[in-house]
Amino acid sequence: MIKPIFNYKIPQSALAVLLAVSVLQSCVPTRTIRSEKTDLPDTFSNATTNDTTSTALIQWKSFFNDEDLTTLIDSALVRNQELNIMLQQVDIARNEIKTRKGEYLPFLGIQAAGEVEKVGRYTSQGANDATTEIKDGKEFPEPLTNYKVGAFATWELDVWKKLRNAKKAAAMEYLSSVEGKNFMVTNLIAEIANSYYELQALDSKLSILKQNLELQNTGLRTIRLQKEAAKATELGVQRLEAEVYKNTGELYAVEQEIVEVQNQLNFLLGRMPQPIVRNSDTFIEKKIDDINVGIPSQLLANRPDIRQAEFELQARKLDTKSARANFYPNFTLKAGLGLESFNLKYITETPASVMYGLAGDMVAPLINRNAIKATYYNANDKQLQAIFDYEKTILNAHIEVLNGMSKIANLAKSYDQKEKQVEALTNSIAITNKLFLSARADYMEVLLTQRDALESKLELVETKKEQLLAHVNLYKSLGGGWK
Repeated sequence: MIKPIFNYKIPQSALAVLLAVSVLQSCVPTRTIRSEKTDLPDTFSNATTNDTTSTALIQWKSFFNDEDLTTLIDSALVRNQELNIMLQQVDIARNEIKTRKGEYLPFLGIQAAGEVEKVGRYTSQGANDATTEIKDGKEFPEPLTNYKVGAFATWELDVWKKLRNAKKAAAMEYLSSVEGKNFMVTNLIAEIANSYYELQALDSKLSILKQNLELQNTGLRTIRLQKEAAKATELGVQRLEAEVYKNTGELYAVEQEIVEVQNQLNFLLGRMPQPIVRNSDTFIEKKIDDINVGIPSQLLANRPDIRQAEFELQARKLDTKSARANFYPNFTLKAGLGLESFNLKYITETPASVMYGLAGDMVAPLINRNAIKATYYNANDKQLQAIFDYEKTILNAHIEVLNGMSKIANLAKSYDQKEKQVEALTNSIAITNKLFLSARADYMEVLLTQRDALESKLELVETKKEQLLAHVNLYKSLGGGWK
């Protein structure tokens, strides 16, 4: 018969601990949460090619070819207050990682203390002190002083990775805040570009209104002369005057819009109101480059809001694991080492003045665990919320790109038609004016022709602006602007 080399008997206390842990583990609630769905089509439904080249990878300075606009964006990325607030939030999230990291490492501190104590003589401690000699036949001094200096340490053993998961969750929150900052940068750049193009469009509208007012004032002078020559009536004069007043009122309204948009841009730039440097003379001739949308799966990597939602989901998963660990026992080690004496002159006498201690404890929830259960279930619910938010963000991004592609295509067709309409009505103004001067057309034909031409020019400017805004917004929807 072969005898075992070791005959080690497990202590009963260790068996009791293992049994308690097993019982507690069997009582821990569990909830199954479904995985997130990130399925996207292979291509965008209205895309003409399967090219994986994406305009989102182009830096914003290369995407915008207007030097005045890029200067404004550069300034905003430094001075915008909302962005700077967000940067501080990112720094707060980074500091939170250090806080969580320190929780699972040993805490080490130093201590220096002094105290005076007087106990009653007719107590167990007082009677003992009175009969105990410490040196040269002297009893303990009364009152008794005590001085202590030393180091102490506490360490919670992260057996169930509760603290480590909390630290990882803080890291995910930090990464989420970084992506939130990137998303804010994308939105800020798009908002500045949109306001800049709107300002240029208003400049163009103002110029068109002024040109149209010159034509109308010329026509008004003509019809007044015709009235004096008995070739026109007061009705025609009044109708043309009313049209001049109407367009003059619109001119002031456009000037007010220009002031408001300029102030909005200055607000985004984080500075006091001042004129915005721009060149609007060639607004209507602005060239709009094609945008490569790539494939839908690239949105997962390029869109900061999707990445932000993804990191938030990872943080919620880790929070759930950390909350579940609360059901298990906590193990803590405590240790101390130093010098202690009732008289400072003895405190350096070693080993007599040396004091030390070492202790370990285990604390486990046994009954009334409702608060722990509630925390765990809340963590599960927040994880499920994060899953839905992640899926919603992906779906929203995909739809935004589809809408942007469709809008760009339809606006291009609309612009072509409006451009032809403006050309036709501009030609009709010259014809109508000639007929009016030769008394072959009345004032109503002149009035209606000028009104239609003005409206068509303003609509053309508005369509050009919508094209530029759609161009910027599709760039943002693809995840461009933050790099």
